[in-house]
Amino acid sequence: MTTAAAEVSAQATNTQVTYLVAEDLKLAASLLYQSYHDDEVFMSLFQGNKPDYEKRLRAAIREELNAFWEAGQPIIGLFDGDTLKGVACVSEPGKNFGPGRYWHWRLKMLLTAGYVSTRQLLAKEQLIQEAIPHENYHMLAFIAVAPRYQQQGLGDLLIRAVNTLVVEHQDSAGVGVYVTRDFYLPLFQQHQFTVVKKLEVEGVPGKLLFCSKTEAVADLS
Repeated sequence: MTTAAAEVSAQATNTQVTYLVAEDLKLAASLLYQSYHDDEVFMSLFQGNKPDYEKRLRAAIREELNAFWEAGQPIIGLFDGDTLKGVACVSEPGKNFGPGRYWHWRLKMLLTAGYVSTRQLLAKEQLIQEAIPHENYHMLAFIAVAPRYQQQGLGDLLIRAVNTLVVEHQDSAGVGVYVTRDFYLPLFQQHQFTVVKKLEVEGVPGKLLFCSKTEAVADLS
C-alpha cells in the first residue's frame, strides 16, 4: 500500500493493511462467506430457503474473488501475522463493474450459482450503477471483518484504505457502497459517506452511499 495507507495501518497494533496475493484468496473467501451468510440480499439472490444455498453462496463468492483477481482490481486485506482479520474488494473506474461483466465471469457464475441468481446479481449491479451520478468512480463490492475481530476499529482501517485508493486515482470521482443494514450506516457516515438514494433489491430495502474524492481527502486528513 502507499504511504497514506501505511499511516492507517499504524493505528491498529500488529495489524497491517496490504493487497492480497493469489494464495490469500481462499482465506478471503472463507471470511466473506462467514460475514455475508445471513445477508438478506444474498439470501434472496441465492435462494436462502433451499438446501443448496450455502453451496451457491460459496461458489458465488469464490467466482467474485477470482474475477477481481483476474481483472487486477484491488483486494485489500488486514493481516496480523498470517491471520486475515478483514477484507475489502473494490472495483476501479473502467473495470467492467455492472452489466458489462466479462463473458467468462458470466459463464462461471451460470455454472455455479445458476441462471436466475446470475441474472439477479447483474440486475442489482445495474440498479446501483444507474443510481450513482458519476461515470468514473470506485465501488466497494465487499467489506468484512471476521466476527471474532469486530469492534476493534478494523472497519475504520479498511474504509480509510479504500478512501486512499480514491484519492490516489486520477479519474475517480469517489467511492460508492450499497448498505442493507442500518447498523452499519454510522461507520460509513463517519468516513464522509452520504446517502445518495434508497434502493430495493429483490424486495430488500437498502441505501446507496457515496463518498466523493473531496470528502475522501477530508477523511484522511
